[in-house]
Amino acid sequence: MRCLVTGATGYIGGRLAPRLLEEGHEVRCLARKAGRLRDVPWAARADVVEADLRKPETLPPAFDGVDVAYFLMHSLGRPDFEAADREAATNFAAAAASAGVRRIVYLGGPQPPEDGGVPSPHLRSRAEVGRILTASGVPTVVLRAAVIIGSGSASFEMLRYLTERLPAMVTPRWVSNRIQPIAIRDVLRYLAGCAALPPEVNRGFDIGGPDILTFREMMQRYAGVAGLRRRVIVPVRPLTPSLSSHWVGLITPVPNKIARPLVESLIHEAVAHEHDIARWIPDPPGGLTGFDQAVALALAKVRNAEVETRWSTASGPDAPAEPLPSDPKWSGGTVYTDVRERLVDAPPGALWRVIEGVGGEHGWYSFPLAWSVRGWVDRLVGGVGLRRGRRDPHRLQVGEALDFWRVEEIVPGELLRLRAEMRLPGRAWLEMRAEPAEGGGSRYVQRAVFLPRGLTGHLYWGSVTPFHAVVFGGMARNIARNAEHPTPAHHLHP
Repeated sequence: MRCLVTGATGYIGGRLAPRLLEEGHEVRCLARKAGRLRDVPWAARADVVEADLRKPETLPPAFDGVDVAYFLMHSLGRPDFEAADREAATNFAAAAASAGVRRIVYLGGPQPPEDGGVPSPHLRSRAEVGRILTASGVPTVVLRAAVIIGSGSASFEMLRYLTERLPAMVTPRWVSNRIQPIAIRDVLRYLAGCAALPPEVNRGFDIGGPDILTFREMMQRYAGVAGLRRRVIVPVRPLTPSLSSHWVGLITPVPNKIARPLVESLIHEAVAHEHDIARWIPDPPGGLTGFDQAVALALAKVRNAEVETRWSTASGPDAPAEPLPSDPKWSGGTVYTDVRERLVDAPPGALWRVIEGVGGEHGWYSFPLAWSVRGWVDRLVGGVGLRRGRRDPHRLQVGEALDFWRVEEIVPGELLRLRAEMRLPGRAWLEMRAEPAEGGGSRYVQRAVFLPRGLTGHLYWGSVTPFHAVVFGGMARNIARNAEHPTPAHHLHP
């Protein structure tokens, strides 16, 4: 089938498009600016068409020959998001009907409250878009999901940052409302499966995972999976949705203009009222993904000790729910970095010899006392300290110990990546690269990466940051100097 995916630069669309490609579908992506997909790994296998859902005259080429059209965009973050989404859905529906599209698939939010309560603008808008698409004359499936658990999801990122940064918190009363979260892998499975539904299916479906939890329980369960202490959570009456959104904006990097409509939606319970979708798309053999497993998959990047935020083309049942390059910068959890670069008047081979010789008797090329003190402190708290040294003074191997580091990766002549084994409130790596420089010589690139665990991790990074100029800056400077003029490293000072 030929599938049109709108929102391919966003959270859901950017994950659905490669899955559809893997399942053998032809994929066309509608984007206002095709350049935003230029560096996405799967984009070369898709047809990217520039069009704007708010400009109907641009849409016919995008819909031409399409069998299934996915409406996966939204305008959260704009003050007029309701009007913008209404206009986009109306134009999308008209273009799909005119082109003879056989099915529309839309991912919306939970149904607005039926108890007479006033729905939030976000839920109201999601429901309105669903009605517009269903009335298009094209068979339409509306999937109604509450909180989606996966790295990059705005709702999940709010949960992540609040839980990791606040060991104790005063919260609004809505943290006691019930929610039925769903893992991103199950959402994608439903979306892809909807492409093959028979034409008589023209309705909405509630989709949710196997767990019904309060937001407070979700925070506690997240803390357990992430290895954090149990959080102290005290709900209070005065925190209105407006105040809550400002609170979320203060504590997390999720922009307030996105956090506010999401927080306003949390004042309503979001529990699936039916599971009719299973009639057409049965649950997988092992059942839908539970909350704890979904969180573990979202944190797989950290648990697998990956330094880069990498995109994987895998979308099968065991694929982690990692961030994508197209996700907002505030998604994927906090990653602190210290990057230093130096031009070196020596060939890359000479620079690499210095890099591969770090540690042990050679030292760490800056402020020896600081490194020694760090080693002593690590031993005092039960760590390995600097006593392990190194196996060979000139050569390293993947997996071997190097003082209080472990060699994680070596690309001979190019890259050395070390993983910290000292006692830390988080995970840390040190990466050193030797690269050819334009015009001769080489470039030294040094990168320290820290993934904090809980508030203590953030405080730790803040406490050591003032010393980075001396320790890491001196290290970069002296490694470059030693490559140009070889000198015993342990005699070098910043």
